[in-house]
Amino acid sequence: MRRLAALFLIAVLSVAGPAMAVADTVVARISLSAQTMRVSVNGEPQYTWKVSTARRGYRTPTGIFTARWASRYHRSRKYDNAPMPYAIFFKGGYAIHGTNEVRSLGRPVSHGCVRLHPDNAAIFFRLATSNGLANTKIIIAR
Repeated sequence: MRRLAALFLIAVLSVAGPAMAVADTVVARISLSAQTMRVSVNGEPQYTWKVSTARRGYRTPTGIFTARWASRYHRSRKYDNAPMPYAIFFKGGYAIHGTNEVRSLGRPVSHGCVRLHPDNAAIFFRLATSNGLANTKIIIAR
């Protein structure tokens, strides 16, 4: 009986295991000079969006990061309770998130976060959370 149960478990894991373990890789490439974010899934380009990053006197960190945590309805404790919808945090208090200041997209005006149109932030949030934050890479370059 044990042998039969073990064979059954092996059969189930060999079929379900790989399917359950596979997740898409989401990569967001942010260009500070172009003020754009390009999103690819499994190496296939999906979206290109305008962003706003740090204005003079502030900085958006550069480098390669893994998404750390997500907050659908986040508000900034540091900047007057400012709304940060669909926030994906990648380094300390730095996040990619939606903004109501959509007219500023394409220009550096933030305190350091990467701001997106709320519709685009919702898409990125869904991609990151559904595929796993550990599978979401954020690359920020000059």
